[in-house]
Amino acid sequence: MRELFKSLRFLLFMFPVALFAQNSVSGVVTEQATGMPIPGANIIVKGTSNGSTTDFDGNYTINNVNDGDVLLFSFLGFTEQQIIYTGQATIDVGLEENQTSLDEVVVIGYGSVTKKDATGAVNQVSTEDFNKGQVNTAGQLITGKIAGVTVTSGGGAPGEGQNINIRGIGSISLNSSPLYVVDGIPLDNSNVGGSRNPLDFINPADIESMTVLKDASSTAIYGSRAANGVILITTKKGKGREFKFNYSGATTVYRPTNYVDVMNGDEFRSLVNAVGNEASIARLGNASINWQEEIYSQAMGAEHNLSTTGNVGNFMPVRASLGYTNQDGVLRGDNFTRTTGSVSLRPNVLDGYLKAEINARGMYTENEFANRDAIGASVDYDPTKPIYSADSPFLNYNGWYVYNAEVDREIQNSLSPTNPIALINEKDDSAEIRRFIGNAKIDYKLHFFSDITATVNIGLDKTNSHGRTIVSENMPSSQLDWNGSYSNYINRATNQLFDAYLTYDKDFGKSSLNAVAGYSYQSFEYDNYSFDSEAQEEGNDAEFIDKWRSTLLSYFGRANYNYDDRYLLTATMRADASSKLNPDDRWGYFPSFAVAWNINNENFFNSETINQLKLRVGYGEIANVNGLGDYLFLTNYTGSRSNANYQFGNTYYQTYRPDAYNEDLRWEVGKTFNAGIDYALFNNRVTGSLNAYLKKTEDLISFVTVDPFTNFSNRINKNIGDMENKGIEFELNVTPVQTDDFTWTIGYNVAYNDNEITNLPDQVEVGGISGGTGNNVQLHKEGYTPFSYWVYKQVYDDNGRPIEGAFVDRNGDNQINDEDRYLYKNPFADVTMGLNTNLNYKSWDLAIVTRASLGNYAYNNMASSRSYEVRATENSILTNLHRDYFNTGFQTITESSLQSDYYVQNASFFKLDNITLGYTFPQLFDDASLRLYGSAQNVLIITEYDGLDPEIGGGIDNNFYPRPRIFTFGVNLNF
Repeated sequence: MRELFKSLRFLLFMFPVALFAQNSVSGVVTEQATGMPIPGANIIVKGTSNGSTTDFDGNYTINNVNDGDVLLFSFLGFTEQQIIYTGQATIDVGLEENQTSLDEVVVIGYGSVTKKDATGAVNQVSTEDFNKGQVNTAGQLITGKIAGVTVTSGGGAPGEGQNINIRGIGSISLNSSPLYVVDGIPLDNSNVGGSRNPLDFINPADIESMTVLKDASSTAIYGSRAANGVILITTKKGKGREFKFNYSGATTVYRPTNYVDVMNGDEFRSLVNAVGNEASIARLGNASINWQEEIYSQAMGAEHNLSTTGNVGNFMPVRASLGYTNQDGVLRGDNFTRTTGSVSLRPNVLDGYLKAEINARGMYTENEFANRDAIGASVDYDPTKPIYSADSPFLNYNGWYVYNAEVDREIQNSLSPTNPIALINEKDDSAEIRRFIGNAKIDYKLHFFSDITATVNIGLDKTNSHGRTIVSENMPSSQLDWNGSYSNYINRATNQLFDAYLTYDKDFGKSSLNAVAGYSYQSFEYDNYSFDSEAQEEGNDAEFIDKWRSTLLSYFGRANYNYDDRYLLTATMRADASSKLNPDDRWGYFPSFAVAWNINNENFFNSETINQLKLRVGYGEIANVNGLGDYLFLTNYTGSRSNANYQFGNTYYQTYRPDAYNEDLRWEVGKTFNAGIDYALFNNRVTGSLNAYLKKTEDLISFVTVDPFTNFSNRINKNIGDMENKGIEFELNVTPVQTDDFTWTIGYNVAYNDNEITNLPDQVEVGGISGGTGNNVQLHKEGYTPFSYWVYKQVYDDNGRPIEGAFVDRNGDNQINDEDRYLYKNPFADVTMGLNTNLNYKSWDLAIVTRASLGNYAYNNMASSRSYEVRATENSILTNLHRDYFNTGFQTITESSLQSDYYVQNASFFKLDNITLGYTFPQLFDDASLRLYGSAQNVLIITEYDGLDPEIGGGIDNNFYPRPRIFTFGVNLNF
């Protein structure tokens, strides 16, 4: 008992000593590079839950600190700093921005993680890594930068959009584009009328980073819209305390680089003189016109961007910007003009407990669409004829005219090509698009439970477009009563979003848990109107009104668990209900699971060479109905035109016919397995990843034939097939040289993808071509890649020249028909590569971007439909020929000749995409720097393909808008 009292007296004596040994410490947390305060930085006593956060001015106070405690100072995007407390009353800390890719903060769905803690296949490209030069759309920023991500422009038109595919195509009939999420707002990928590109509303100069989520374990949080991957676009935000300004401007020259290979005037005259009759020879002219040179020309462009960033009242970071782009196209009459404005506010109040992010972005675009019919006409038109003729009935445009007694004047021969210059000059196709996209996101860290943050995100994306097409009465026409035409349209689209979710973030000793659970509702409304004067003159309904709405209701949850920075686990679940599907199949449930092991953090792993070695394994399920029409599970009715009403007595009644429907339509579901390795070597001078994936898509939707009298049509959308994608991706980033004056970095990526339809009861013809009526040259068939070319095997003579009409009788039945066609190659590359390098020497910088595509094939429809002899003089018209005629000598065109594998050509290529050289004046005047740069784009292409360009979306080369070579001079001023 005496010993017990002694112990109690000792404890009572020591208690106040311990109490008084617990002290408070205060200080300021700033950015080391700028000295600017960091609001919201975290300070915690290591191994405890005792912590604090900084206020608007970076000030903090933390109580109950004991000698020997380790204080952890951290903030997203900055390197964590540890300081041992030894009785200091004040500790000021300057945090350094993360300098290694391992500590880089990566945006993911409804949150963010550091790259070293990511469990999925995630790539982020930020401002300093974006492609340089003239960039009008977001997709151009990441072209060639990420393994497994192919970015193909639709052509060389100004403001033209990009077709982005992540790990191949995910569907044979639906949309295979990724989901785009801008500052938390998922977009609708469809274009409104008059728009060239669903992403042209955002000025690339306003983009801070683009994050690509590739595997299902990282995309499943977005559910049904993430079947083809997700691209998260984060725009630039305000930072710092003082307001700073940036101006960037550029002048650009666009030059045509190549033309379709057709006969010149002398070659064509020689051909007609050799094969034509007297009447045909008499029709020859004396000119030698390259019609393609007449419709294409050098074009100019200009771009101006002004932005400011700073802080209002030391509690609200602000960024505002204005941008203007004016770009002509190399096709005469083409123009893209865009004006953008944006504001971003991030108020931080209640000592960091309440944070808000408000983004507002507006765009006004004016498009002048050149008449692309002139592209084909310039290839077809007789090169011996002049542009103008004095006796022409259509404003002196030379043409093929015939006299019509009914109207007592000449009209155009309906089988002849139209004068290309008339097509350019006499058609006015223009549109204006107004778009607003904005959101208000509020994060509230609960005062009574600070480990939980409640978030509400409200978004609005609203578009209004007006367009019209005016064709002059001077346009050559075969119509008897032609006096020009007029049509117009108004398209309105409204995308509304409401997200609400809770985030739980807690450390438990060596463990940490981040969990998210929430609800999302998104609606899409469309209101379209159009008018056509030609329909009105024909007695048909001239006005068309189309309104519809679709909605998506979702619940989602995710848990990220981290044990001792060694073992990482992510589990996700999303439930989606889409109004596109019938009530019984409307709900889809999409789980995912991923684990990762940071081997380099194990006690047994001790290497000075390897800085990171992480193994990742993940599985997830995602679905797709993107691009599926609305309410196809219901019977919809289409009204008859006004000239097709039913007469009953003296009254005419409009009739309605039912459209095809399928009440059993359900989700396309993709099940994906991904395994990966992330690595970093030699003090992070070498970093990269290796990924292998297998994706099986079930219940593919296809437009198929059904039995007669079972529906209101013999073709409907139906879940009928399965598909498999598998591949390997490798990424390598190296810094071979890094000194005070000179830095050299190299980025390389390579990806292999194999895409196969594994189940499809009925083969489906696709890939329409010109040169005939209703001809297709591609096929979906079980056991083959989608869109494989379905062709005849050409027979060649001893000199390697194709023999006209001679094809291999593959089934040996002594006749050539569809049974002898076979599937040969496809438009998708087996292997894609990107190689880029950046060199910085003192004030000089040089960036070079290259790409390669191996194993992709293209069908040269320009040659197949234009290189037969009879074409030159048929129908009493002289029509130019493709110079491939000299290789084949084909006399006529037939359905089988169009479908010859001779025209399926290897379109593998190597492209030198971009070279940019710049010089920076770091101290132009007080606190101001100036960078001058010049760039060249589309510099070089190496390929065996005979057509205009081997990079053809969909694989069928027909009337492609050529990509120009681009030269840019620009300035960038910071002050």
